[in-house]
Amino acid sequence: MAQDLFAFHGEQQRRRLAPLADRMRPRTLEEFEGQSGILADGRLLRRAIKADRVGNLILHGPPGVGKTTLARIIANHTRAHFSSLNAVLAGVKDLRIEVDAARLRLERHGLRTILFIDEVHRFNSAQQDALLPWVENGTVTLIGATTENPYFEVNKALVSRSRLFRLLPLEPEDLQRLLQRALADGERGYGDRSIVISSDAADHLVDVAGGDARSLLNALELAVESSEPDGEGVIQINLAIAEESIQQRAVLYDKHGDAHYDTISAFIKSLRGSDADAAMFWLARMVEAGENPRFIFRRMLIAAGEDIGLADPQAIVVVEACAAAFERVGLPEGLYPLAQAALYLAGTEKSNSVLGFFDALKTVRAARQQDVPGHLRDANRDGAAFGDGAGYRYPHAYAEHWVEQQYLPSALQGEVFWQPGQLGWEGERRERMAERRAAQLAAAAELAADQPLLLSSGPDRPGVDRWVQRQLGQEGERLQRLRERLWRDIPWTRRDRVLLLGMRSLIWAIDPLRATPEGGVTVLCDNEADRNRLEAQLDLLEPEHRPQLLTDNLDTLSSTQAFDWIGGRLAAADLQKQNWTALLDAINRHSLPTTGLRLLLSRAELGPAGALQQNGGAEELLGPVVAQEQHWLELQQRPEELLANAGWQLSCDDWLEPLTLPGGKELADRWLAEGSPYRQAMGEIKTEVLAELRRTLNGLGDGGLRLPMRHQLIKGNQIKP
Repeated sequence: MAQDLFAFHGEQQRRRLAPLADRMRPRTLEEFEGQSGILADGRLLRRAIKADRVGNLILHGPPGVGKTTLARIIANHTRAHFSSLNAVLAGVKDLRIEVDAARLRLERHGLRTILFIDEVHRFNSAQQDALLPWVENGTVTLIGATTENPYFEVNKALVSRSRLFRLLPLEPEDLQRLLQRALADGERGYGDRSIVISSDAADHLVDVAGGDARSLLNALELAVESSEPDGEGVIQINLAIAEESIQQRAVLYDKHGDAHYDTISAFIKSLRGSDADAAMFWLARMVEAGENPRFIFRRMLIAAGEDIGLADPQAIVVVEACAAAFERVGLPEGLYPLAQAALYLAGTEKSNSVLGFFDALKTVRAARQQDVPGHLRDANRDGAAFGDGAGYRYPHAYAEHWVEQQYLPSALQGEVFWQPGQLGWEGERRERMAERRAAQLAAAAELAADQPLLLSSGPDRPGVDRWVQRQLGQEGERLQRLRERLWRDIPWTRRDRVLLLGMRSLIWAIDPLRATPEGGVTVLCDNEADRNRLEAQLDLLEPEHRPQLLTDNLDTLSSTQAFDWIGGRLAAADLQKQNWTALLDAINRHSLPTTGLRLLLSRAELGPAGALQQNGGAEELLGPVVAQEQHWLELQQRPEELLANAGWQLSCDDWLEPLTLPGGKELADRWLAEGSPYRQAMGEIKTEVLAELRRTLNGLGDGGLRLPMRHQLIKGNQIKP
């Protein structure tokens, strides 16, 4: 008992003495700052955490972005047992202890175990292999955190069984909120002290922290604890104190990891794209991080042959001479020839004509019993799951071997690091470099939109695939063609959130559900009966993959939930009774400046009596009904004008479909059953008229009823300031 009391006292003491960054760790999703790309309302990870349906996860990102914190939040939300290990300290023996305990919990109590492994990349291959069988059979659910790219540092079998999420550095506004919370929190932060921090000091701390929450809070703690209160007991933190607390932004750079390969890739692509400013930036980043200049020279020699070649035969000579000069003078003066070589390659003409060599190589490869030399094979390191490099525009594919493209980070777009003089080689290129810089700035926004950063990846979803095949088998070819036309050419991303309207059939949800595994689909049903019917069709899907079903309105949604796409198919009944004013008001509240719209409106051009009359099969008795049908059809709302007034920029595509409906009792009941939309719209129909209409529809032969259908595909984008 005494030990328990001492242990409790020790834990309380540890919490009091813990660093500010540890004390301020968020405990709930609501406190968690940043990462809206994967944790915003409606996205898969947030839904899975709240529903306690978190599967195997690997969280990947730089230090201080919330990987361990997110794992702890998951622990607070789960009904499973939560265990944690640090791969730096643990070994196979510790893994076995945790796995044995997890197996006993599962067998005796039916209790799942979530095993969190921090720095999971520090486990060697044997240790990761020891974990694999228990992850595979479900004894433990793995949550791994790593600062390295899991596709390079984590067992491929573990990666294939896990969903990957990339966490990004925090935005300045996220860090500002975290800073203010630390100053205001009386329990864990400095709310019990009188502290005044100037705006300049706060901005400096946020700026130099570079998206790292831990770095920000450590700097704030140093500033507060090292400052004496003034005569009134107030701790004043000005810019000078802030600069002393955090003087230099850390350059995150691992010479054997992602930073090494990604930075040299950005450098070479900047040289190839003739962007001297970006080349200077990436070169400076490598030098500052301690990259070996010999490695940089070697890559520049390759670039001189691959991307410049015979357009400027002196390029390879200049790089070789600069490399020799560097060897003679060393650092720091050797930085002059290093920068000179990079500027020469960025500014000179480009040609890839030497790649004709590879045409000859193809012939060699086709020859019998010829092995491909290993040093000529392309060993791409990046996995396809994150899509890194997608959207890169290859300059050699454009006129003059150049295309306007962003090479600098977005925050530095427009920065000028090299001002060419007016004489000699650089003077000849001065005007052209200025023109290209202007073109780079003009294209920056467009190119950023074309090259989205993927934040997550995961294994296949067999349950979703089975459900899709089942739905496809239940619907006819005609609806499949309409479905394909509705969603054609939409640039889905895996984390899109989609709102579907007019959902009387789940065929319209197939494409969004398949395309947005880390996002989410919300379905707005017209009534409770439709909702119950759709729920019955979703039994094959696992709960975290099912769309969210709402009835009648969007009032139950969180005010912060927004949709990237809004779409669906609306039939005549939907157009007739939909309260578009209320619906559009709700849609606008849950839309983003980039939200896209896809609506397919389908309405009959004629009612049954009108179609019979047009086809020459209607009695005179049906004449008044035809006029009433036309009035009903004219009353069906056309929402495009309302959408335009609500702030949507639209384009419409109309077409007519000649539809033939088989005659018989089913056709008659479709229109004339008690309570049908048609009967409600027609009001009281004389008994003899109703009987004649039913008799005629029942008596139609194989030719059926020819009914023209009008389809309208509305595409749009939200217009917001």
